[in-house]
Amino acid sequence: MYVVATPLAVAGGPKAQTQERLLLGLLGLGLALFAFAIELRWMRIGHGPFINLFEILASNLFSLGLIYALAYWRLPALRPSAAVVMPVMLVPGLWLLAVSPADSHLPPTYDTPWLWVHVATGKIFLGLCLVALGLAGVMLLRRAGFARNFQSMPADAALDRMAWRFMGVALAFQSMMLIAGAVWAQDAWGRFWGWDQIEAWAFLTWLALAAALHLRTTYRVPPWLGAAMILGIFVLAFLTFFGVPFVSNSPHKGAI
Repeated sequence: MYVVATPLAVAGGPKAQTQERLLLGLLGLGLALFAFAIELRWMRIGHGPFINLFEILASNLFSLGLIYALAYWRLPALRPSAAVVMPVMLVPGLWLLAVSPADSHLPPTYDTPWLWVHVATGKIFLGLCLVALGLAGVMLLRRAGFARNFQSMPADAALDRMAWRFMGVALAFQSMMLIAGAVWAQDAWGRFWGWDQIEAWAFLTWLALAAALHLRTTYRVPPWLGAAMILGIFVLAFLTFFGVPFVSNSPHKGAI
């Protein structure tokens, strides 16, 4: 469903309202299918999609799709940004098809309610960043000569304000993710923070986002530069979620 929605989002065209309704329907159907597949696996192996790369990609495709679909539904002004967001969603989607769907086992350290808080706030953080990335991508594409494709959207200054509102809320959820993770680490390994690779990258992402928000509120940052900062923060967050845990030897690495 995501693959079918992607060319529809990129194409745009004169029948924009019809295409928007169809794209929202495809997103909704894709989310329903993901939820069904995750639930079937959950019932079979006895735990949620927290452990190996297959499970983490699948659950994030669901959460990212859900948060963007809600924003798409409630904020019509950002709907053309699907031309940026849907191709980005295809990256973990195609990656999912290439990894092993082998069963996983839940380690004892994952048997805590703080896991749910940590994972949920992290997924909301990344989803909000994805929405902001769509708006940032529109601003950068306009600057690259594709303004006609997004002429129905508000001016860059309005998109910039909207994108940074999402990034501000994302910072709050990322802060909660780090706090919940620290409490979990104290219960699991007897220390709140150990500066392992995952913790260092997560803190680097938080620091980059906080610094970018401070820079934008303190100085007159042009929309194109603000968009470039959002792109950089999203890349950092993506690597923190999907890269570092699978090359790291830290005790709470994603791939067990």
